[in-house]
Parts: sequence; C-alpha cells; structure tokens
Amino acid sequence: MTKPIALARSSHVDTFARDHLPPADQWPVFLFDRPELQYPVQINCAQELVDRHVTQGLGDRVALHGVHGQGAFHWTYAQLQAQINRIGHVLTQDMGLVSGQRLLLRGGNSPMMAACFLAAIKAGLVVVPTMPLLRAAELKQILDKAQVQAALCDAELAAELTHCVTQGHAHHAPTLRQVMHFKTPSPDGLEAHMHRHAATFNAHPTSCDDVCLIAFTSGTTGQPKGTMHFHRDVLAMCDLFPRHVLHMDASDVVCGSPPIAFTFGLGGLLAFPLRYGASAVLLEKYTPETLLQTIQTYGVTQCYTAPTMYRQMTPLAASFALQTLKHAVSAGEALPDATRQLWKQATGIEMTDGIGGTEMIHIYISSAGVDVRAGSIGKVVPGYVAQIVDEQMQPVRPGVVGRLAVRGPTGCRYLDDARQQDYVKDGWNLPGDSFVMDAEGYFSYQARNDDMIISAGYNIAGPEVEGALMLHPAVAECGVVGVPDEERGQIVQACVVLKSGYLPSPQLTADLQSFVKQAIAPFKYPRSVVYLDTLPRTETGKLQRFKLRQMVG
Repeated sequence: MTKPIALARSSHVDTFARDHLPPADQWPVFLFDRPELQYPVQINCAQELVDRHVTQGLGDRVALHGVHGQGAFHWTYAQLQAQINRIGHVLTQDMGLVSGQRLLLRGGNSPMMAACFLAAIKAGLVVVPTMPLLRAAELKQILDKAQVQAALCDAELAAELTHCVTQGHAHHAPTLRQVMHFKTPSPDGLEAHMHRHAATFNAHPTSCDDVCLIAFTSGTTGQPKGTMHFHRDVLAMCDLFPRHVLHMDASDVVCGSPPIAFTFGLGGLLAFPLRYGASAVLLEKYTPETLLQTIQTYGVTQCYTAPTMYRQMTPLAASFALQTLKHAVSAGEALPDATRQLWKQATGIEMTDGIGGTEMIHIYISSAGVDVRAGSIGKVVPGYVAQIVDEQMQPVRPGVVGRLAVRGPTGCRYLDDARQQDYVKDGWNLPGDSFVMDAEGYFSYQARNDDMIISAGYNIAGPEVEGALMLHPAVAECGVVGVPDEERGQIVQACVVLKSGYLPSPQLTADLQSFVKQAIAPFKYPRSVVYLDTLPRTETGKLQRFKLRQMVG
C-alpha cells in the first residue's frame, strides 16, 4: 500500500522544517505494507532507541563503548539515558531552544556525540550533524541552508565553527547565535551545565512525520544537499536491513569507521544497535590496525566500513582473532570483487555489500552470507522495491543496463533544492546509478550515471576498469575517469596509487594496460595512466571523481 502525503499534525513550535519540505507532487511514493513499519502517530525515535530498553528492565545492558585518553569506558542503557536527559535540559532550559529548531552537531564518533544526537531528537529538535573534517566555508553553507540557530561542538573542533559565529568573518553565518562545547572542563561547557540538571527528562511529543534529521550529502559532487528525514524514517531503516539481512539481535556488538554524522554511520554504529538492545564501540580515530584490534578486543559481530578500509585491513587480518565477526558490511562506494575475494581468502568471512544513500537514509539493496552472488550487490531489502528503467522511465528486461529506480518506506525530500525533481520521477527515487538486474532479481552496479565513459561509441563503466586494475599486484588504489579526447570523444584514464616497492615507469604503464586487456574487453583498457600519491576521497571514504577530473583532466 502507499501512504498519501497527508502528514500527521506537527508538534514543532518552529515550523521551518515542515514549511520547507518539497512540494507534494515532487515526493516519491512511500510503501508501508509490512507489519514492522506500522508506527503510531505520536512517536519519538530517541525514546524507541533508548528509553524503551530501560523501561523493559534492560537498563544494565551495555549500550556504548568509548575511549578517553588511553582508557576505555562504557555506558549502559540507563547511563546513556541519564546523559541524554541532562543534555535535553541544557538544550531546552539553558540554551532556550524550542521544538523544530535546528541544532548543528560537530564531533567525532564518541558516546558524548551520540548522547548529544539523541538528546536533541528527544527534545524535539532537528539535528544537523556535520563531518569533523568540514571547514568554515562548508559549515557556512549548511548553517545558512538549514537556518541553524545553535550548535553543540566538540571542543577539539571549535576553530572552524568559531569563524561562523564571528561577525565580519567571510564565513559568518548570521542565524547561528549560540555554540556550546562538549568534552571540555570549562565552566561554560556542556558537561558543567549537565551537572546542574536532573537525570529525568520528558520527551517532546513528536509525530511520526516530524522532521528530526537534516543530513547533508557527503559531497562527491562538490555541492552537498540537505536531506530531510522523519522520526519514522530513522526507525524504518532500523527495522528492515539489520533485521532481514543481518538478523541483528541484542547479542551483537558493532564497530566501524563511518562518522555518525553520515547516515551509513548513524545507522550501523548507533541507531541499529540501540534499536536491538545491542552495543556499539565508537572510535574517534581509527586505522586498519585499530579496527581489527577492536573486533578482537570487544568480540565485534558486525563491522561497517568502506571497501578501501577492508582492502587495507586484509593483509593484517591474520594477526587478529576475528572469529566473532559475522558481518563485514561494505557501503559508501562500489565494492571491487577483487577486494571481496581478498577479504574472504584472508578471513573466511563473506562480505555484505550494500547500496544506500543519504536521500534514502540507509541500505536498500543487499545480500549476506549464502545469498551473496559474485559481482552482485544483492537483492532488494524487504520493504523496498526496485527496477531498472530507461530514460523514459520504462522498465527494461533483465540483463539490460539502465537507471536504478527505488521505492520503499524512506525516500528523498530535499531541503529547498531544485535537484528534487532530478532525484524523484514518477514517484520513484533515482539514486543516479547505472545497474543491471538479472532474472533472479540480483542487482549489479555498473557506474554512477554521470561516470559512464563514452569512448568511440562504447559505453565503459569506470568501476569495472577499476576492478580489473585492482587485481594487479602493483596497484594499491585506483580511480578511473573519462577525459576529453578529440578523436574518441573521451578516453579512459586510470589514476593509480602504487603499492610500496613499485615505481611509475612506461613499462609498468604498458603492463597495466595489457593486464586490463586480458581481464575485460580490450576496448575498455585505460589509454592514459597517471600515478598519484593519494586519491581524493570524502570523509566517508567515497572516491571524489569530480576532483580526479579536476586534478588530471
């Protein structure tokens, strides 16, 4: 069944978010035909993620593990609830914020960042989380777009945000009137304010259709967009992928690298485990070694990170005890089959690939374990439907490459952005990916629609060429883009980061080109190879092909 756009009455005093949803005729169709998606009209997702467990007598269960200095600590669900409640009082009493106002959050992955996130939602605010590496110019874009009035910021990340509250500064954001810092001993800091308040706090009576999150895309195009998600969207992402694909339960322990400011991290490292009464290990700084050590130390059952990190972890895996790990979840960018096979050879664990997106809030196509097929991401997650369409939005037959179109209980609602009409057509979400579906319903990624390279009349998917190159023993990382060429329109150009012990040379270039010709159709080989020290990536690990084009085009 479909849910008409007749939204439950908003509880927000500040109606900015409701007022700036896209026009109704630009919304996707939403699907709520599963019993686990039947939410009450009045619901606050923070209560569902934390308070429910305490009410059910599970308050002593560990919710979050963190690291402070050289020492590890943990918070139970009851302790997390108390922290959330005290922060809720600070937000509403000390800072004077009212429901519906936007609160910028700035911090790495830590229990305190998680508590701030959940407290804001419990208080009825709209959270605007930001990546720790963003600079003042990027923060100003977000602050202005979302008309953010207040911020909670990790004291270690204060400098860039300070520019945004400094009148006369080039990146001053006039709507941002107050900033409070956390993880600081300052008498003006959040912790000092929290100590003055009780550990009880009444959740704001939000509706299931109230906006609770404005998540900005991670910037692979250079122009981030604000995506608006309701309380029910946060719960829906928890009640489908982790339930039906990962079979998550209270015994699970999760870790990973994506920031919880990014919806891949928000789901995998915070919302999913809390929904199931499980626990999460939140690391502010991570390396391949520390992720593997975390899996071993905490008995982690689910790890969430990008393909690049899994590839870097693979040669180190034999030195760690990973027998508790059930799911190595990969998302954020295309997973090369070479990386999947190397990881499986090193660990014996089949990777769980997934495609999601900030617009859809989380993963909607994935398969795990025995359901994995080589070269495929998987099938649609129960609760979603997907098809491959042509330029006229007509479905194409199995085996034909086309545009991926998706529907489900979540979908795209941009904040004041003309690109809404590009993302949603005929009630379908169009994530911008070229896919092919086989007769059994398995979906295989080809490329971003705008990353398809057209050379001498041939359509060439950059990720396919990358996958071939990654099999070569000299290649640590690579990115493939199309560059203009007078004769062919475009040629395939490979940007390669070499492994230690290899040096760029004409002979190596010829070897790489020959290697690709042997692996895939010869016309797809890179006619140009450039060598780089690093590839430009977003903080979430996605390759920024637009920057590659700027660097080498």
